Amino acid sequence: MLEKEYAGFTVDAPAEGICVVGFNRPERLNGFDWAVKRDLIEAVTQLAYDAASRVVIFTGGENFSAGDNIGGQSTDLWKGAKSQPVERQSHDSLSTYSSLRTISQAMIRQVRNLDKLTIAAIDGYALQSGLSLALACDFRIATERARLGSATLRMGYLPDEGGHFLIVQSLGVARAKDFLLRKRIVDGAEALALGLVNEVVPPAELMARALALAEELAEGPQTAMRLLKHAIDNAADMTFEQACMDIAVRTAISDHHPDAKEGAAAFLEKPRRKPRFNRS
Repeated sequence: MLEKEYAGFTVDAPAEGICVVGFNRPERLNGFDWAVKRDLIEAVTQLAYDAASRVVIFTGGENFSAGDNIGGQSTDLWKGAKSQPVERQSHDSLSTYSSLRTISQAMIRQVRNLDKLTIAAIDGYALQSGLSLALACDFRIATERARLGSATLRMGYLPDEGGHFLIVQSLGVARAKDFLLRKRIVDGAEALALGLVNEVVPPAELMARALALAEELAEGPQTAMRLLKHAIDNAADMTFEQACMDIAVRTAISDHHPDAKEGAAAFLEKPRRKPRFNRS
């Protein structure tokens, strides 16, 4: 069941079809620990089954997320968590591998694979896993004062939650190497120029713009949009023929959905009217 309060974030529904996941540990710059990550995995799983939620906004107030909390996994951080606590029994290569696969990478994977459209509303820091979570979303709106970067090499770490893949998708290989190996942190304007975000707005307008985009997306034909979302993601790693086969299979679903019939009827009416999608 979808809850309102989780470890490190809240879940709200400010308008029909829209859900907002708001990180709420500003004193830690919304840093992620295991409790936050496991709760986020659970919340996104529940969102996948929540018919009322069509578009999900991730945001964090003055700081989106500065990434992983490297100060340790204090037991008090599990307070209020909906997921069961886990504890690392040892600190060796195998435990690092296991925690990455089942917690850190799983969080990014869950957001990226969500069968809803997603928006990251970014103010302040979006670093390391915070940046990766933003890049896992379908749309990114940043403020002028946002600061986006991997920054992991500044501490000798790797972007091990899958951040390197997402940055390559956004920047290409050559610019991804420049961005990651030079440990760059960029503001909103440069992030827009690089292609890391879709648009930049003043801080006071961030949530209003994110909600306006969410409302626009929520009015669209959700079944077709979700099928297309994943088709686009798949196309980045497919040949042309594979992408054609993939979209053909998806079209065999969407063309026979009531939304397609409604869209065609609205288009053919004189005068043309706005289609009323998602009625069934």
